[in-house]
Amino acid sequence: MQKIGSRAPLVILHEKSFGLFLDGGELGEILLPRREMPTKWQIGDAVDVFLYHDSEDRPVATLKAPKAIPGQFARLKCVAVTAVGAFLDWGLPKDLMVPFREQKVRMEIGRQYIAYVMTDEQTGRLIATTRIARHMDRTPPPFSLGQEVDLIIFGKTDLGYKAIINHTHSGLIFANDVFQDLQPGETIKGYIAAIRPDGKIDLSLHPAGRRKVDNLESQILAELAARGGFWSLHDHSSAEEIHEELGVSKRTFKQATGALWKQQRITIEEHGIRLKPEA
Repeated sequence: MQKIGSRAPLVILHEKSFGLFLDGGELGEILLPRREMPTKWQIGDAVDVFLYHDSEDRPVATLKAPKAIPGQFARLKCVAVTAVGAFLDWGLPKDLMVPFREQKVRMEIGRQYIAYVMTDEQTGRLIATTRIARHMDRTPPPFSLGQEVDLIIFGKTDLGYKAIINHTHSGLIFANDVFQDLQPGETIKGYIAAIRPDGKIDLSLHPAGRRKVDNLESQILAELAARGGFWSLHDHSSAEEIHEELGVSKRTFKQATGALWKQQRITIEEHGIRLKPEA
C-alpha cells in the first residue's frame, strides 16, 4: 500500500501535457509533474518517487528527496509566516507547514529550527513541529555500548550538549569530551558511552577503548608517512595542539604512540615522533 510521506516505486500509466500519471494504488493516479520527469521513461516503467500533497491537497510525486521524512528530525529554515502558520524549506517544491499550535516559540523568517516531520492526525497532511521533546522515544533504548550512532545536536547545558540519537532517543555528550563548538542542528557521528539504569544515555564523539587507539595508530602512521617520517607532535605537546591535529585527548594520543613504540614502528624523540624504517 502506497503511503503519503514515503518513497515507493510507482508504475507509469500515461502521459499528459503537465506530466506523468503514476499508479498510486488506493491513492489513485498520482501526478509526477513535467518538471520532475526523468529524461528517459516508457509506459510501464517504475520510477522511485516520494509522495506528498500539493498546494491543493492532492497526492503528488517527486523524484527529489526531502531533508527529512515523517519520523525524522532536521534543522530547517523558515521561509514564510502566514495566518495559518509558518513554512519551512524541506527541499521540495511545496514548503512544509508548522501550525501555530506546533510552534514552541513563534517562528521568524530566515531563522533555522530543529523540527520533527510527522503526519497531522486531524488532516492527514504532512506537517512539522518544533515541540520536539514530545516526539522522542522514552522506551528502553535498543543501543549497545560502543555502538556508532547518528547525532543531531539540539541543545546545550552546563553538563554538555544534548543530542538526538538515530532520530529516536536523546542523550548527552559531556562538555569535557568536546573540544569543538557544536551548533544546534549540527549532524555528527557519535558513540554510545553508557546507558544508565534510569534510561538516560551518555554519548561520546570517539570510539571507546582499543578500537579508538587502533584507529588512531593507523592515522598517526599515515600522517608520519605523509610528513616524510617525522612529526613534531609528542608527549609534551599541549592537549589543545594534539586535539587540533588529531581530534583526540592527550591521554589517547599517548596510548597510541606508546603502542606504536612497543610495536617498534616509531621512535619517540624529545621534539617529536619518527617513523622507523621497515627492516
